[in-house]
Amino acid sequence: MFETLILMLDATIRVATPLIFASLAGMFCERSGIVNIALEGKLLAAAFAGAAVAYVTGSAWLGCIAGVLVAVCMSLLHGFATITHRGDQVVSGMAINILAVGLTVTLGRHWFKQGGQTPALSGDARFAPIHLPGADALQDVPVIGLLYSELISGHSLLEYVAFAAVPIAWYILFKTRFGLRLRAVGESPSAVDTAGISVAKMRYSAVIICGILVGLGGVYLSVGQTAQFIPNMSAGKGYMALAALIFGKWKPWTAMGACLLFGFLDSMAIRLQGVSIGEFQIPVQAIEAVPYVLTVFLLAGFIGKAVAPKAIGVPYSKERE
Repeated sequence: MFETLILMLDATIRVATPLIFASLAGMFCERSGIVNIALEGKLLAAAFAGAAVAYVTGSAWLGCIAGVLVAVCMSLLHGFATITHRGDQVVSGMAINILAVGLTVTLGRHWFKQGGQTPALSGDARFAPIHLPGADALQDVPVIGLLYSELISGHSLLEYVAFAAVPIAWYILFKTRFGLRLRAVGESPSAVDTAGISVAKMRYSAVIICGILVGLGGVYLSVGQTAQFIPNMSAGKGYMALAALIFGKWKPWTAMGACLLFGFLDSMAIRLQGVSIGEFQIPVQAIEAVPYVLTVFLLAGFIGKAVAPKAIGVPYSKERE
């Protein structure tokens, strides 16, 4: 049972990593007052760009840079529509999601002739697991060896980066002048503007940070976890990250906890496949739906009142204020 639990927690980390990146990305964006349901599309676009460039160049690092740049460009497009032109933020986000779904499949079919997939990545073209010092030597030690060799060691670089990003995001958001101004823009942009701080500049900074973080999440999906791009491989993770962000009340640590909870539910669903009750075998589809159903259930009944930033979703203009 202990070994099964460790393996489930190990899978939880892998499943939760893109959710953590995406939820932190959404947190910066929404704390500045910009609704960002485009996380799904940005994850998908970054995953495709990362896998495509990594395969062509044979370098996971170049793939990572390409994926992040594509996500930043899509974030700037979202910012251009919603900040500069004060467009509807939900409509802009959905447009980016639709664009990413169609464009990745079309380009994948045209470039690689594999039904929208990229060829499998190997060697330096993917982020391989990192084995920490002493992991092999401690592998057979009861309890500690399994914890260290399976749960702590053996993850790719981006998985460690995701967990390191949480305290860094917390510090930036709550302990720096930039974070104070960013949160103020999301609560009262007119007051920030009166103080001589550019609302547009702060919101553009937020969408750029969002692009970097969600780009890392997308690259992890294809270059780190799967070692290949598969059409629609984000599979709703952008929306689950938004749910985790709301569940965590727009705070880094609690959002990470929600991502880990969703990741654990997903890994548990994988473990439960093929389980039967008496002579009745539980359908695979029902098991796969468990994380999503419980996500809705938890959001609906257990988070209490989640208070969003007051200016979220409201385009700012001096004339209106």
